[in-house]
Order: sequence, then C-alpha cells, then structure tokens
Amino acid sequence: KRQRRQSSARLGPLMKICAHLEDWELVHPFRISGMEWITSPTLVVQLEEDGFVGRGEAQGVFYLDETAAGLFEQVDRIAPEIRKGITREELQHLLPAGGARNAVDCALWDLECKKAGKTIWELTGIDPKPVTTVFTIGLEPTPEEMAAKAAAAADAPVLKIKLSNDRPYERLAAIRAARPDAELVVDANQGWDFELLKAVIPRCVDLNLGMIEQPLPRGGDEMLEGFHSPITLAADESCLDTSELEACARRYSMINIKLDKTGGLTEALKLANAAKAKGCKLMVGNMVGTSLGMAPAFVIAQLCDFVDIDGPLLLKYDHPLGLQYAKGVVSELDSRLWG
Repeated sequence: KRQRRQSSARLGPLMKICAHLEDWELVHPFRISGMEWITSPTLVVQLEEDGFVGRGEAQGVFYLDETAAGLFEQVDRIAPEIRKGITREELQHLLPAGGARNAVDCALWDLECKKAGKTIWELTGIDPKPVTTVFTIGLEPTPEEMAAKAAAAADAPVLKIKLSNDRPYERLAAIRAARPDAELVVDANQGWDFELLKAVIPRCVDLNLGMIEQPLPRGGDEMLEGFHSPITLAADESCLDTSELEACARRYSMINIKLDKTGGLTEALKLANAAKAKGCKLMVGNMVGTSLGMAPAFVIAQLCDFVDIDGPLLLKYDHPLGLQYAKGVVSELDSRLWG
C-alpha cells in the first residue's frame, strides 16, 4: 500500500475530517474490455465526532472519468459543510452520485453506528447471513489463458467472466470445459453490439449461464426494450442510481448496484428497494477495493441474487480486520473495521 496524497486537519468544533489517497497493488493486472489496472487507486474518508470515528472508501466510476484524485478534490470542496456536522440526507444534496459521495456517506453510516453503539444490521434492520461471491476472471488474450485461470480458481463456486467482442463464445466454451462444476456469469462491460448479442445468446444457452451483464453500451441499449433473452440480462453501467431505474427496468431483468455509482449506501438501499418493487433481480458489484469498501456492499449483498464483492481477493494485501473469504463464501463483517 502506498500513500499518495493526504489532507488532515481539525476542521471545526463539531467534526474532524481526514481524506487521503491510497494505492493498493493487484496480484495480477486486471483487464476488462478496453481497460487495464495494476493498482487500485482509492480515496479514504475518515470522520470524527465526539471521539467516535467513521470511515468510508471509494474508487470512483472510471467510465464517467472519475479518478481518486478527483474524488479527493470533491470532498475537499465540501469540507466546510462537513465540519459543521451533516446528515446523510443533507449529503445527498451536497455531492452528486459518485465515488466522493460514497466515501463520505459510508463514513457517516460507520460514524452513526459507532456513536449509537449499534451495528449496521441494527440500524438498517437487515439480518446478516453468509453470501457467496463471484470470483472474477479478467480478460486475457486467448480462450486458453482464461480457461487456465478458471481452472486455477478451483475453490470458487461462481465465476464472473470478463469478455469483449473478441471470440466471446469460444472463451466461455473453454471456461465451461475447464470448470463444468462452476456457476458462470458474464460481464461484457459494454463491449458488444446488438447483432453480436443476438448471435451469441443462442449459442450460450447450453453453457448454462447465470446472467449476462451490460452487453451493450450505456446510452445505446434502447433496442433491448421488447427483446426476449433466454439468459438474464443485467444492467450495470446503464443504471447508476434510482433516477435511471425506470428505463432500465424495461430493458433488463437484473440491476447491478455499486456504491460508487449510487453515491453511497443510502442511495443503494433506495435503489435496491425500488428495483425489487419493479420485479428486478439484484446484484451487488465493486470497483476492486479493499474490505473497507466491500463492507457496506456486504450489506446490499444480503438483498441480492448475485454477489460480486471479490475485490480484496484481487489485491496483494487487505485490512487486518477485513472480510473473511472461504471458498467463495463471505460469512462475517467485523464492526471494528466498519459498521
């Protein structure tokens, strides 16, 4: 872990704020359609009030051109308001949905838990249970390389396969042959067009896929209205928060909720409830963060059909009190870390 930039000061009589940037090294380069990471640049926000401390983490929404440094600047601009003491509801009007608001919102939730002497489960009324997370197989140059990575992840019962428009079926077929026991879900990260989707789906039926996430580009998926897919289609980039749910619910039968997109747990809970009311299935995702970022996502995971909170498994290091992973099962959240 390498600290890149830090701002720490006593900002007022009611609340202290500390915001800093971290880089967390990945075990291997992580590739999706059109992107590659070797570290996970991260914003961490810490709020202190009456001797109690709450923390939140965010990586930002890369396809909206968010960067960790940019998130830092957003938080710095509203520091005068934060120092006065703000509620989560007030925060929704101070920052737009995105990574900066996510880090502050989650820090406020954590602070509220610590001050009240209650867990996040008591505050939200959600009953915690173990969940099974996917393990992500990043995009590699050949189907054979991806199949080898899938075979090496023998302890993972659910694999999430990153695909582009380069031989998607061949990659999936190779992975299915290597892991006939695994549940497979697909993430195309906006890398297909409608013609490719229509060509690939019939071939994939026999591969028994759990769902296909974001096959078409954000803003270019209106042709999915009225389209019947034998495989569940999930919206990720196309659904940032509740303001975009109405259109997405007509095009997709599953919504992937990410706290960096919604701007925190507060809006994520609203989106989860609204999507369920429309009959949508739910998934929770991540932007490759540490357990500090996965902890509030673990709360949303309790409401979901698919869970993708494997970020810490892709990093070389994690927090000492981080989430515990055992053969894909995440069973416990330590409130000393968050919540």
